[in-house]
Amino acid sequence: MKLSVVIPVLDEAAGIRSALQHLQPLRAIGHEVILIDGGSRDATFELAEGFVDSRLRSKAGRAVQMNAGARVARGEVLLFLHADTRLPVDAVTAIANGLPRSGRAWGRFDVRIDGEHRLLQVVACAMNLRSRLTSICTGDQTIFVRRDLFERVGGFPQIELMEDIALSRRLRGCSPPLALREAVITSARRWEKRGVWRTIMLMWWLRLRFFFGASPAALRRAYDDEAK
Repeated sequence: MKLSVVIPVLDEAAGIRSALQHLQPLRAIGHEVILIDGGSRDATFELAEGFVDSRLRSKAGRAVQMNAGARVARGEVLLFLHADTRLPVDAVTAIANGLPRSGRAWGRFDVRIDGEHRLLQVVACAMNLRSRLTSICTGDQTIFVRRDLFERVGGFPQIELMEDIALSRRLRGCSPPLALREAVITSARRWEKRGVWRTIMLMWWLRLRFFFGASPAALRRAYDDEAK
């Protein structure tokens, strides 16, 4: 089972080399890493040279970028990885064994948040539990999916926010997700930048508005306004 790791990036020069170095053992055993730059104003694209199998430029937006990466991927399974998230060492084995054994066609990992605030452990546990109850997965949990199913559902909806939730809705209509207990570790920078409580409330509010039909464009504006 060949895995294609698809990484959307934007202005990640400070950490991109470290992120990609963690993936070199996967490349060494035949899996591929694809980086899609959404218009970085720093040296992200240049620093990735030699550490990936493909580098692409595209319009900004995670959905647009990840769909672009998926189009050139050659693997049987696509794995969509945020630049600030690290895979567990046994990620490939967990996927390669878990998908055929479960009969499922997509899934995600549990997540741990790399930060000192005690509440972040609660946030991660809540994300993992909510995902198991609803079959909705977030990008922080690193979604993986068989390429044929990804293509059948039309890939990520090209919306400005909540593309991971929208894709999960499409995928769960075809197969429940494989919820792996192996954990990816994601950076706490989003929570630390805005404040943990403020970020929790913001994301719940945005998801609630999305559930009740608010447009992703409006949610994107609200998200960006909170960052100011």
